Parts: sequence; C-alpha cells; structure tokens
Amino acid sequence: MPLNAASREKGIGLALSGGGFRAVLFHVGVLWRLNELGILGRLDRVSSISGGSITLGVVATRWSQLAFDGEQRAQRFDAEVVQPLRDFCSRNIDVSSVITGALNPFRSAGDVVAQAYRKHLGLGVSLQTLPDHPRFVFNATNYATGVSFRFSKPFAGDYRIGLIPNPGFDVATAVCCSSAFPPVLGPIELEVKPEDFTRVEGADLYDEIDFRRRLPLGDGGVYDNLGLETVWGRYEDILVSDAGKPFDIDAGVGTVAPRQLLRTMDIGLNQALALRKRMLIAAYERGDARGAFWAINGNPADYPAMELPGLPVAAERIKDLAAIRTRLDRFKEQEQCELINWGYAISDVAIRSRASHLAFRTQAPAWPYPGHALG
Repeated sequence: MPLNAASREKGIGLALSGGGFRAVLFHVGVLWRLNELGILGRLDRVSSISGGSITLGVVATRWSQLAFDGEQRAQRFDAEVVQPLRDFCSRNIDVSSVITGALNPFRSAGDVVAQAYRKHLGLGVSLQTLPDHPRFVFNATNYATGVSFRFSKPFAGDYRIGLIPNPGFDVATAVCCSSAFPPVLGPIELEVKPEDFTRVEGADLYDEIDFRRRLPLGDGGVYDNLGLETVWGRYEDILVSDAGKPFDIDAGVGTVAPRQLLRTMDIGLNQALALRKRMLIAAYERGDARGAFWAINGNPADYPAMELPGLPVAAERIKDLAAIRTRLDRFKEQEQCELINWGYAISDVAIRSRASHLAFRTQAPAWPYPGHALG
C-alpha cells in the first residue's frame, strides 16, 4: 500500500465509520456541511462500514437526483438524503429483525434487515446502477479469510480469494453485510458461483474453491473500524469521519467470563482503531497526505479554527452524544437533530482548521436545526 505523497493521485477520499443509527445521523450532519462547502460534489471515492454504509447507500443510490449546481452544492440534499434517513432512524430495526429471524426458519435476522433497507430506503437496486464517479465502496469483513471484503460497482471481493467483476448484488445486500454486527445480525452467508471470481495478484486462497462458493460476511468494522483502507494511500486529500463508540474506561470490570470476553474484544478493537488513527495523523503531520480527521467524541477546542467565529458547543453535550447507543432502534427527534448538528459542527471546525483548501464555497456555519443547538 503506497504511503508517501509521490504515490498518491490528486483527488478527495472520504471514510465514514460505523456506529449504528448514531453513526447514520452523525454522518448526515457531516455530509450536510461538506455539501455547503462544495466538497461533497467533488469527492472521488467514499468508503464506509456499518452505520456509515447505511448513510452512503442512500447517497450513492440517489446521487443522480441530488441536483448539483455550478458550485458543487446538491440542491436536493435534504429531500433525497436527510429526510429518508431521518425517517429510517425513527424505526426499530434490530429487535424486530432478530425476532422475525428467530421465528422464521427460512429467513435470518440479516435477511430481514436487508429487506428493510430495500423497503424503506430504496436500496434494492443493483450496484451496477451506481455512478462511475465518485466510487462508492461498502466494506464488510470476510470471516473465512479474515480480511476486508469490498462491494463496489466495478468489483466485489477480497484480495485473498479474488474479485467478481461487475457484481450483480443489490446495494441492500452490500449495506447489510457491511452493517451486520455479530452475533446478533451477522455474519450474513452469501451463496456465490466460484466461476464468477477472477484471480488477482496475491490471491493465495483462490485455488481453494470453497472460499469462492460461500461467503460469511459481517460488519466491516471488525477488520477496519474506520473504513479507511480503501482510500488510504490513494489520494492526496483524505477526510475521515469517526462516529464509533469511544472506549469505555471502567475501574469496575468484573471477572464473569462473558463480560471478560466482551472486554477483551473491545480492547482489541480499540487498539486497532488507535493504530489506524496514529497512522493517519502521522501522515498528515509528515505531509504525505492532506486532510482532516474528526470523531464523535472530539474536542472542538483542539482545532485552531475555534478561534474564528463558529458554533459554540457545550462540552457536556459532546460527552452525552458520544455515549448514545449504537443500535438500529428508534431515535427520537431531539437525538436525531442533536447528532446531525454535532456531525455538522465538528466536521466544520476540522475542515476549516486542517483542510480549508478543499472548501470550494465559503458559507458561514449555522446549525442545521437551530431549535436543537448544542451551545
């Protein structure tokens, strides 16, 4: 993977992390501000996992309907992206899916979730209907090979088993696999034809046909909890939006085996996330890449642009929003509006501080939902 400035091509890559409906809404606020700044319409590749993939699925399938103007601002962003996702996040998806899957021997919880994506978000269209540019990439984890399995218009697959050119999966399947957090919603098992795969360099498992017959796919965050890998090392400008669950510091961790197992998993995932963050920030500091990183538990005071007129945010509200559940269940009006406002605010200050050169338009920040200001 190229890691220096000379090997990167001109362009803008965006990575959207997971975190259930919380991530969906946080990323809506992020994209809202990117749209105002004229960045959304100039993205070259968007990579996502889990909750970020739900947001991206709607953006990708409705890209041609966003009506970008001469300043690269989508005139129909609210109608085509914000409103459908807000409506979806007002539904209880995970519990009903688990119950339905448990009672129906012919359908899994993941199947029910995928059908909800088709019914309520219109994601039942083929990956082949997506635009060629920007490239939309939905990342899952292949539980058999232990690496990232990517869904996009040109191909689906992973580097160990090969690629399926021009895959016929619908977007709902890609999003469902990307967001199928185990053991409740995933992994999702896809039956595929081995002959649909083509060998690629490094595909050490290609000759073992069973890996190309059944795909056990789950949440992309298990392998890459930022969705960073597919944009990392490719473009000069990298933007990363992290809505994932902050690590819980807990002095009262007990010795009960199930709790210890969960704690062990959390520590491992947190370490992997920390390593990716350090790699990204180090590249920014060396000048190998440009861009900005922001997180749902970020501190606006860490960004120089807070010295400029901006959006005041109360510290206690940041802590509360970062602690909101990451399930796919009903989010109330206040939760939705505050998460969108927060994604908007933290991405605004991060971009103005670290990546102001990307702003195609100059528009002063203003709360998307003033009645739910975070000051």
